[in-house]
Amino acid sequence: MKLIFETNPEIDPQEPTIIIQAAKQTEKAAAIMAALEHFQAEKSDIIPVKTSQQLNMVKTKSIILVDLVDNLLVIYTVDGILKTKETLVSFHQKLTPKHFLQVSRQAIINVDYLLALEDSFSGNLTAKLAHQLTTSVSRKYVKDLMHFLGI
Repeated sequence: MKLIFETNPEIDPQEPTIIIQAAKQTEKAAAIMAALEHFQAEKSDIIPVKTSQQLNMVKTKSIILVDLVDNLLVIYTVDGILKTKETLVSFHQKLTPKHFLQVSRQAIINVDYLLALEDSFSGNLTAKLAHQLTTSVSRKYVKDLMHFLGI
C-alpha cells in the first residue's frame, strides 16, 4: 500500500478529499474505507442496543466480544449478555476502531480484554478473552490482528 499526499488549493481545508485507487474493489480497500468512515464519525462512549424486551444503553468499554450466532448478534459485556437482531456490520460501525477489531466473519473483539492467542487449526488462532470467553480468529484476519497489536 502506498500513501501519497498532494496539496490542492481548490479543496476546502476543513473537508479534505480522500481517494483510494486500486485495480479493483478489494476487501483491503473496503477495510480502509471503513476505517476512514470510523475516523470521521464521532463515537459515543454509550451505544443503544435493542433487544426483544427493551432498549439498553451499553458502555462500549464494557463490551468484550460481539458474536453472530444463529442470525442473532450476541454482545458479551462485563455485566452480562445481550442479544439483538442488528447486523454485525452496522454494530461494528458504532464502535471505536481504537479498541475493537473484527477477527472473523462473525466476531468482533475488544482488544482491551484480549488475554492470549493460541494456535488453532489451519492457520487460525483462538483468542482468549476476559470472563473466560474465547473466539476463533480466522486466518484471513490474523494479519490484521497482528498489525493492530504491533507484532
